[in-house]
Amino acid sequence: MGTQPSEDRTTATASSVQPARGWATVDKPIFYISVGLVVAICLLGVLFTETVGEVAGAALNWVTSTFGWVFILGSAAFVVFSVVLAFGRFGSIPISREGEETEFSRISWIAMMFSAGMGIGLMFFGVYEPVTHLASPPPFVDAAPDSAGAAQNAMAYTLFHWGLHPWAIYSVVGLALAYSTHRMGRGNLMSAPFQAILGQDRIERRGWGRPIDILAILCTKFGSATSLGLGALQIAAGISLLRTGEFVDDPGTQLPVIIICVLTVGVVISAASGVSRGIKWLSNTNVVLAAVLLVFVFVVGPTVFILDLLPESLGAYFSNLIPMSFQSAVFGGGDWLASWTIFYWAWWISWTPFVGTFIARISRGRTIREFVLGVLLAPTAVSIIWFSVFGGAGINLQHSGVDIAGTGNEAAGFFAMLSQYPFFTGAALVVMVLTAVFFVSGADAGSLVMGTLSSYGRTTPWTPVVIVWAVLTGAVAAVLLFVGGLGALQTFTILAATPFIVIMLGLCVSLYVDLRRDPLRLRRPSPVRQATAVPSQVPFADPAPTQDPEDQAGGSP
Repeated sequence: MGTQPSEDRTTATASSVQPARGWATVDKPIFYISVGLVVAICLLGVLFTETVGEVAGAALNWVTSTFGWVFILGSAAFVVFSVVLAFGRFGSIPISREGEETEFSRISWIAMMFSAGMGIGLMFFGVYEPVTHLASPPPFVDAAPDSAGAAQNAMAYTLFHWGLHPWAIYSVVGLALAYSTHRMGRGNLMSAPFQAILGQDRIERRGWGRPIDILAILCTKFGSATSLGLGALQIAAGISLLRTGEFVDDPGTQLPVIIICVLTVGVVISAASGVSRGIKWLSNTNVVLAAVLLVFVFVVGPTVFILDLLPESLGAYFSNLIPMSFQSAVFGGGDWLASWTIFYWAWWISWTPFVGTFIARISRGRTIREFVLGVLLAPTAVSIIWFSVFGGAGINLQHSGVDIAGTGNEAAGFFAMLSQYPFFTGAALVVMVLTAVFFVSGADAGSLVMGTLSSYGRTTPWTPVVIVWAVLTGAVAAVLLFVGGLGALQTFTILAATPFIVIMLGLCVSLYVDLRRDPLRLRRPSPVRQATAVPSQVPFADPAPTQDPEDQAGGSP
C-alpha cells in the first residue's frame, strides 16, 4: 500500500535509508477508514439496537437464501485446491527466500496455529454441538432423536464442521499470503498477492489494494468478535453455575460484557509483548491446559465408549464427506443450514484474514507440502480427538438419561457434562481459565494481524496501533452481545464474510499465477527445453535457474 518504506519490503533495501518508525509506519487511509467504520457500527448498535437487529436479520435471510450455494461450493473448492497444491508439482517449493530457516519449531507452529484458528469455538461447541445434533438430528438425516443413527450422524456433522473444510479455508489464504510475503518479498497484506494478476503499480501506488485490506480488517474484526463473544458467554455460564449452583437459561449481557472488558486488558498486555513472547507463551499454555482437560475427561468419563466412538465417528465422517459437502437447501432445511453449516463456513471465512495472515506470519521456511499438510491434518486430527472425547462424553450422558442438550443455554453444555464427573469445581475452573487464555491469545493474534493490515504489511506493527485494535475488538464483541447475543454474533459473521469469498477466489488465482513462475516448480518432461534466466523481479531466484518458455509467454503449464 502506497510507497511507504517498510522493513518487510524489498523496495527499501538501501542501508542509507532510515526505516520509518512510530506513526509514520501506519497506512493512514486504511487505519482511519477501518476504525471509523468499526466505531460507526458500534455506535449504531448501541443507539439503535432494535433497528440494527431487524436490518441485520433481514440481510441475513437474503444472503443465506440467495448465496448459500456460494458458501457450499466455495468451501469444497478450497479443499480440492489445497490438496492439489500439496501433492502436485508445487509441493516442494519453500515458502522463503533461498536458504532461510524456519522461525518456530514445528510444535510451537502447530500450537500457535491451532490456538489462533479455533480455540474458543472448541470450548463452546465441544459438547454442545454433538448432543444438539443427537437430540435434534439435521433435517437431512433419517434417524430418530437420541438413536444410534442420530449419534453417528451427529458426530459426522460435527467433524464435518470442524475438520478438513475449515482448515482448507485457512490454508488457501494463509498459503497465498505466506508465499507472497516470504518468497516474493511483498508486504504481508491481503492485497499483496493480487500483484501477480494486477501488478504492483495498481495495487500499491494507485490504491486498488486498499479496499481489499479494509474489507479484510472488517472481516477480521467481526470474526474475532464472534469468538470473543462466545468465550465471554461460556465464562459467564461457568461463573453463574459456580455462584448459584444452577444452570441459567438467560444469563443476560451484563456479566459477559464485564468479562470482555476485564480480558481485553489481558489482550492489551499480551499484544505489547509481541509474537515471540505473548502469543507463543499463551499458545503453549493453551496446549498444556487443553491436554490436561482432555485426559481428565477421557479417564473419568466413559473411556471404552469414547474409544469405540472414535473409529465409528471417523467412518461416518469420511463416508458422508462428499454428500455433506454439497448438501444445499433446495429441497428444504434452509434454516438448519443457515444456523449450522453456512454459519460455520462464514465464520471460518471471516477468520481467514486474521488466521491466514497470522499463519503466514509464523510459517516462513516451510515447504508448500509441509504447510498444507500441517494446516489441514494436524488441527483436524486434534479436532477429531477433541470431539470424540468431549462430544462422546456428552452423547453417553444423553443416552443415559441426562439431558445435556436441554440444560440451560448453549454456553452451559460443557459445564453440564463436567458436572456429572468428580472434581467438577476444579474442572470447571480449568475450562474457564482455558477459555480466557484462548480469548486473550486469539484477540492478541487478531489485533496483530489488523495492525499489520493497517501498517503497510509490517510483520511487527507499531504497538499502539495493535493496542487500538485490541480495544476495538473487545468493544465490537460487547456491542454484538448487547444487540442480540449469540444470534447477533452469527448474523454479523455471515454478513461480513459474504463479500470476502470473492477475495478468497482471487487469492487462489493469484497464488497459482505466482507458482507457475517459480523456478523450483516440478516440470513436465519435454523433448526440447531452453535454459533462460528468471526475470529480475523474482526476488527468490538463484543466479541462473531455468524457466519454461511457455511461462514467459503466459502459456498453460
